Formats: sequence, structure tokens, C-alpha cells
Amino acid sequence: MGNDFDRKLFDRDSCPVASTMSLIGGKWKLVILYAIYGGINRFGAIRKEIPGLSKKMLTKELRELEHDGLIERIVFPEIPPHVEYKLTAKGASLEKVTDALRDWGAEWLMEKDEATVVEMEKAG
Repeated sequence: MGNDFDRKLFDRDSCPVASTMSLIGGKWKLVILYAIYGGINRFGAIRKEIPGLSKKMLTKELRELEHDGLIERIVFPEIPPHVEYKLTAKGASLEKVTDALRDWGAEWLMEKDEATVVEMEKAG
């Protein structure tokens, strides 16, 4: 591989994987999208559903997801204010990706649990 190829391989402007990761990378974005796919669309409900996610970080991630066109913020003119988040068409198109990651993760967790049982049997 030449140097030009190496630079382009992970360049977010020319590499599809790097470009996608620039939109959904990080610790929380996919988890937030997954919650919204599941119908959890209010700030407080999302925060309650995802342990360890701070209010500040959720606000930051939601703003970035909105800026990148993956979610839409809908403000209902009520008192108290009522805000919901919904997927845009672009955000909904990532559902296949999160479903694939969920399936892979479920398989990995099963293998991990099986390995733990085997190790416990060896020890005991």
C-alpha cells in the first residue's frame, strides 16, 4: 500500500467507514440512536434508560446528532416545555447497522458467558 492510499483509507472525506464513524462514533451516539429506535424519545427517558450518561453529555450528543441530520428535535409549545426527538430518514437508515451490532453483541455476550462457565467449572 502506498502512502496516498494509507492517508485516504481513514480520511473521513473519502473513506466510508471513517465518514460513518465521524457521525456515530463515540461512547454514546449509537446507544442514544438505539434508544430512539426503540421509542424512547424524551430527554429524561433517554437519560434514565442509559446508565452513566450525564445530562451534559446527553445534551452534547443530541445536539451533534441533530446537527448531522440523524435526529430531529421537536419542541411542543406547552408549559412546561415538551421536547421529543425523532429519527430523520438518514437516522432511520442506520437501524440496519445498530441491529447488526446488537446481534453481534448478543452472540459475543453468549460466548463470553459460556467461557466464564467453563472457567468456573475448571476452577471448581
